[in-house]
Amino acid sequence: MATGGSGARRDARTSGADRRGAIATLRENDAIDGVYACTRKDRMLARTGSPYLALELRDRTGALTARLFRDADLHGARFERGDLVHVSGRISRFRGELQAELASARRVREGEADPAAFLPVAYRDLDELDGFLEALGGEVRQPAYRALLDDVLGDCELRGAMRRFPATRAAHHAYLGGLLEHTVAVAQLAVQACELHPRLDQDLLLSAAIVHDLGRTRELALGAEIAISEEGRMLGHVELGLRMIGSRAGRAGLDGPRLLALEHCVLTHHGPDAAPQRRFALPEALALHRINVLDAAVKGAIEHGLGADAAA
Repeated sequence: MATGGSGARRDARTSGADRRGAIATLRENDAIDGVYACTRKDRMLARTGSPYLALELRDRTGALTARLFRDADLHGARFERGDLVHVSGRISRFRGELQAELASARRVREGEADPAAFLPVAYRDLDELDGFLEALGGEVRQPAYRALLDDVLGDCELRGAMRRFPATRAAHHAYLGGLLEHTVAVAQLAVQACELHPRLDQDLLLSAAIVHDLGRTRELALGAEIAISEEGRMLGHVELGLRMIGSRAGRAGLDGPRLLALEHCVLTHHGPDAAPQRRFALPEALALHRINVLDAAVKGAIEHGLGADAAA
């Protein structure tokens, strides 16, 4: 079944060459010959007892069910779920839905295709978001927090990762650039919260908002799908983020109570259960948690409906 949805809308920003052969443009009787992400692979048995492959192919514009009957085991040995695959065949209609009847499928060779080209991308302009992030970082006045943010935002590799990575695998902001979009939103809400509640430490809350999800750049891995890295599976993005902050704090001159406060905010941004006493020790930590939930929940509802789990 071919589907479009939000991915189809995001594809408006891809080039004409990228759109050629896009799933959203395929019609009955079209030939299909190109590279797609394989997001499902099941070996099935036909009524005759012969095996066939049931696949799902994806690109930025949608998803397409595919079947491969001839030499299914031979072709099936050439790729796995999660690979980018080169397929050829023809589009047919089965029970009213489009599907691909494939003649061949194989894993693409290294360098043949960029996995990021098959993942959904942010709606918002990333250069504009980058500019907002730079301006928000400039609002921090406390020298040690400002030095930490200068170190983070001055790291071209890390800034590039924030532009490239999603915020989650499949919940809110689950697309390329989603991490940057979510970070900017949380930081903007942090500034507004401080305007409404002047007794909050804006330097602390804003710094925490900007760095709270840095660990996502190491927790997630980009392939044919958004996946979890090995260190992400074992440690999670909160611990990875705390380690990233700790490695930079010394050269920023950030230590003592200020570092402890920042670490507490990051540690508890998904709720107080991660804290030793299972409670927030600072109002800024509570504020960051609520702001993070607000942006994640609203974005998740917009993208996936009101029943979506935004914190996944």
